[in-house]
This record gives sequence, structure tokens and C-alpha cells, in this order.
Amino acid sequence: MNPFEQKPTKSALDLMENWKGIDVKPYDKLEADPYTKARIILMNGIEVEAALFGHNFHRHCDDNDLRREIALCRRMEQMQQKHVNWLSPSNETTLELTIGYEQLAVDLTAWLAMHEPDEYAKACMDFALLEDFDHLYRYANLLEMDEDVPAHKLTRDTIEFTPGRPTIAHHRHPADSVRAPRSAKTADIRTTLGALILTAAEQQTMNFYMNLGNTVPEGPGRNLYQEIGMVEEEHVTHYGSLLDPSLTWLENLLLHEYQECYLYYSFYETETDRRVKKIWEEHFEQEVLHLHTAANLLERHEGTEWQEVIPQGEFPDLLELQPTKDYVRNVLASQVTLTAQEEEFSNIDDLPSDCRFFAWNAHVNGRTQDVPSHRVIGEAIKRDGEDYRLEDAENPVPVLRNRTEDNTELGRKQGIESGVRSAGSRKRERDAVTA
Repeated sequence: MNPFEQKPTKSALDLMENWKGIDVKPYDKLEADPYTKARIILMNGIEVEAALFGHNFHRHCDDNDLRREIALCRRMEQMQQKHVNWLSPSNETTLELTIGYEQLAVDLTAWLAMHEPDEYAKACMDFALLEDFDHLYRYANLLEMDEDVPAHKLTRDTIEFTPGRPTIAHHRHPADSVRAPRSAKTADIRTTLGALILTAAEQQTMNFYMNLGNTVPEGPGRNLYQEIGMVEEEHVTHYGSLLDPSLTWLENLLLHEYQECYLYYSFYETETDRRVKKIWEEHFEQEVLHLHTAANLLERHEGTEWQEVIPQGEFPDLLELQPTKDYVRNVLASQVTLTAQEEEFSNIDDLPSDCRFFAWNAHVNGRTQDVPSHRVIGEAIKRDGEDYRLEDAENPVPVLRNRTEDNTELGRKQGIESGVRSAGSRKRERDAVTA
């Protein structure tokens, strides 16, 4: 499928819905397929990013004729966002919806990493994947404790609930969240799409926790949204760094519209709910119009043809949200002790003892017993005698298998035996054998 070869057949006015058209019936939170929920969450985030990008473009443009063209696209993007987001039912609690957000983060990141040809971009995905996986585990324990709802009933056993890289270890100096950008014009289109998609998805999660975290009752759970919300700030910086900063506003607009075409077509092809599938089809048709509009604006205002930004146009493998348990387990087993150091990732044992990570992490966390992500698990263990988990097999990291004690040292303190040997440890072992 090449969306540039799909000619728009309707005008913007014809494609614009009336109130009745976007008055959708929400899904049943207990009956809906977890990946239908995940697709809805993602496309809401994609449309929010489209609106925010469009407004920022508007504020940095001095050509009112161009601003009028952008305003028309943006109004339609806002309509699409309402059409999608109102599929979420009012009886779905903030915590229940949070489980969907974190499942999306895990399975989306894992799928993109499995299809990512750029080794550095893949390393970035794997790194954040283990943090979202741990967030899912923390929220699942909170859901069980506060609402007596086992999270696996919402996800239908499509994902595991077990510790990842402990959230207490995620708090790094801001300078260590900045990554190396990839060139959109020379990179594989999968790399560009992956960065765009994950930036929008993590931004949506950041916004969700910023705006709804304070609606959670006072206590460890409310504070958990504060803590993980701060990690989401890191993740948005992390993925946003991969985007090409040399692109013009119109080149970025073209990529945004291409991304939306790709996602709506992917989900139209893979959606199991016939009613929601119809929405993906309608929105794909609208996005084809937006894509052609962006291509025309780029050529008219900058003399750049769309092929100079997206050389092929043909979609890569369509994105299919699905269980990624084995992939997540493999990454967890091999990368749980990694942390970030400027643009790269290092095993915690390979860092110099005066590395800024240690001072920053210790200062932000303060007393371990006050850290919300640790308090939630501690409360769950105190109440039930063990934490809430759903595992197909024991956790692949030996020190994370104890269900009666939350590990607060892995990934933030040196010399913790995890079963994962660092490069420095292997070198010391070789040197000892040679000596």
C-alpha cells in the first residue's frame, strides 16, 4: 500500500463528520478485546500529537494562507481525536484505563523493536520497554489492592505481570535522557515511523498521568502517578530525541500525515471489532486527503517533492499489536541492569562510582521507604502476603523472583547479583583467569 497513490475522492467538507457521526457507542470494558482498547488508546495519542504539532506550526508560521491550510487539517484531526477517544466508556476507572496504557506501551514498543533495523534505535526501545513493563506491574498491584480487580481479567492473559527494571532505578539526571537523532531522509522508514509513534504514545501517557493522576484517592496510589509521570517525562525526551531536528515544519507535517495513514491502514487490516474497524477505514480516507495536502504544500512553499522526504512511499510491514511475552522476557533477562549515560546505555556495574546517576537517583528518591512505587508493592505484600503477579514462568531475573520482598537495589546500586553479567564483570573474570 502506497498512500501517495491513493487519490482523495472527497473534499474536506464531505469528510467532516457532524455531531451524530462522532457520537459513538463506547466499548464494553469487560468484553472488548485488549488490543482493540490498545489501538484506541494509541490513535487518541497520535491525534493529540497531530493537534499539538499543528498548533505549534501555526505559532511559528507568518504566512496566513499557509496557516489557514494547516487550520483545516487540524480541525479534522481534532474531530478524529474526539471520535476515537469517546470510544472509552465512562465506567472505566482511571486505574483500569492505566492498565491499557501500560499494556500498549509494552506490546507496541516490543513489536516496533522486533521490526527495527537501526541497532541504536532498537536499543532505545528495549531500554524503555523494561521500564514500562515494571510500571504495568506496579499499577496492576495498585488495581488489585484498591479496586479488587485482577488486571489479567482486563488483558485476558495476553501479557505478564511481573517486575521489570524497578521503577526506583528509573530516575536519572535529565542530561542522560537525551539520545542521538536519526536522519529521516536517510534512515529506513521503519526507524522514522517508530520514533514518531513512540514519541506520541509516551507523550499521551505523560499527559494522562499529569492530568488525571490527581483524581486518584490520596495515598500511595496517588503518589505512584506522580512518580511514574516523572518517568514518562524522561521517556518523551528519550524518544523525541530520535526525531530529525533538521526537518522543516512542512517536512514534519508530511511525516506526521504519512504516519497516521500507516497506522489507520494497519489497524483497519487487523481490527477485530467491526464497528471500530469502520472508524479506522473512515479515518484512513481522511488522512489520505491530509497527506496529499501536506505534499502539495511542501512542493508549493519549499519546492520539495514528497519523495525527497519519504523516498518509497510504500508502507513497511503493517503494525499488528499482539502478545510479545517471549521478546519481553529475553530483553528483561539480558538488559535489566542497564542505565543511561548521555546518548548510550551502560551496565550499572560498569559506571564510575562518581557517575552523576548515583547522586541524582539517591537525591530524588530520598528514603527508600518513601518511594511510591516501592510503597505500593509493600502495601500489597502486607495485605496479601505476596505481590500480585501473572507469570507464564518464573521471572527470568533471579533476584526479582521473591514475591514477599520488593527489590529496590537492582539497576541503581552496583554489585547486585542479578544473573546478568556486565561487560566489565566479564572482563574482570577473563583477567583473573589469565593471571
